[in-house]
Amino acid sequence: MKFPPFPSTVAAVAVAGLLVGGCSPAPAGTGSHPAGSPAVQWRACPDGVEDLTHGGPPRLRCVTVSVPLDYDDPGGTQIDLTISRLPSGNPDKRRGVLLLNPGGPGGSGLDQPTFLASHGIPHSVLDSYDLIGMDTRGVGHSSAISCGFTDEVKYYGAVPPYAADDTAFAEQVATAKEVAARCAAHDQDGRLRQVSTANTARDLDRIRAALGEEKASFLGYSYGTALGAAYASMFPDRSDRIVLDSNIGDTHLDVDGLRRYSRGMEETFPDFARWAALRHDRFGLGRTAQQVRDTYFRLAERLDRHPVDGVNGILFRLSTFVTLYNQKSYEQAAHTWNTLLNPGEAAPADSPSVDHDALSPHDNTWSVFLAVTCNDVEWPADVATYRQAVREDREAYPLFGAAAANIMPCAYWRHEPTEPPVTVDDQGPTNILIAQNQRDPVTPLRGGELLDEKFGERSRLVTVDGSGHGVYVLGKNPCAQHIVTSYLVDGTLPEHDTTCPPATP
Repeated sequence: MKFPPFPSTVAAVAVAGLLVGGCSPAPAGTGSHPAGSPAVQWRACPDGVEDLTHGGPPRLRCVTVSVPLDYDDPGGTQIDLTISRLPSGNPDKRRGVLLLNPGGPGGSGLDQPTFLASHGIPHSVLDSYDLIGMDTRGVGHSSAISCGFTDEVKYYGAVPPYAADDTAFAEQVATAKEVAARCAAHDQDGRLRQVSTANTARDLDRIRAALGEEKASFLGYSYGTALGAAYASMFPDRSDRIVLDSNIGDTHLDVDGLRRYSRGMEETFPDFARWAALRHDRFGLGRTAQQVRDTYFRLAERLDRHPVDGVNGILFRLSTFVTLYNQKSYEQAAHTWNTLLNPGEAAPADSPSVDHDALSPHDNTWSVFLAVTCNDVEWPADVATYRQAVREDREAYPLFGAAAANIMPCAYWRHEPTEPPVTVDDQGPTNILIAQNQRDPVTPLRGGELLDEKFGERSRLVTVDGSGHGVYVLGKNPCAQHIVTSYLVDGTLPEHDTTCPPATP
């Protein structure tokens, strides 16, 4: 679930206090430089990290940090992680580093500092911190892993395909088994099993130490909330100000977390349905929200039987799910629905074409997603468990339940978890701000509530009467923007959990 919340491809979709695993934590300082001074030599970032087509010099600098592949063997094989830095705009106001994670897992985060800057993160935050982006272990420029996905592999990335019936479920069982075997076959050097949330949290602390900081602040979106929760739990005394935005609900994604996608779609779809109903004269999808919902089912079932120009019911449902990430996607989705409803008619002049390449393989992204998801926690291996879940959720959450409950390659993963999932630690500083839209398709409100309950007095929950995936910066809710910014800059947490009203149109 990579941030920003309106991905260009479906593949971007999508989450006790002692260090687990028997390794020693990185030292709080390097001993060779004062906190805040660089212990690394920054250089130009890899080509493509920044968009320089509009002119001007690069704003980011990059460096690699070496960390153990296996923290149980800290003196063994080392891997290089690539991180980026957008330095504070005002050194006199700089208070530290803000580590960033855009979600996924599996997406590159090297460009996240400039992405947030270009989308309006307040100047007070840019003055207060060096923004630190990164490719986490296994991703892109950080010792990338691969399952060897190709165009011939029919795999749907972070979200299983909708199983319209038992035959479709059986097809996904075969695919899940094939994908797990493919990942195992391509893991020639043993790196795959070491790509986990716990190890990535340990990497964050190594990065903090390499930067010469006694503590590190963190801003994570979507899966980044699981990583941030793990970091704050494993290193409570080294975590500074932690913001978790659009929450999975724990330090890992498991069966229950994945099944919550269907709940999120049920809660968020009415916003799109009301929007489309107000524009029935343009798109013809229904004059009421209920009629738009009926159109969704009618169109999905028709495409199950008779795909239109390569678009079947699976792709239609998945694309609609991703549409709900951000209201800016509504218009394109409505045009596409209109085209699919009337395939024999010419599309409106301003109607975008359907993206037939939306499911093209993204080998590294999907490989990391699977490695982290399957390594973090043991998934059920009994096929009957998933079959029953699909049948239940197809009825309980008809929009998307038979997708979110479908079987994953994790059911056939060759490696058992090397350690239990990180336990949320509620015995630490009160330094965690949880931001959550009330209606979010992929990380519904319940995820934010669950994480707030687990952290107890360590956290405050800010809910927004809004729709979509992502609150801070792109959510554009002035109340939430003020609360998060005040915390990052001044350390001001709300005294109690808070609800922000809808933003004024």
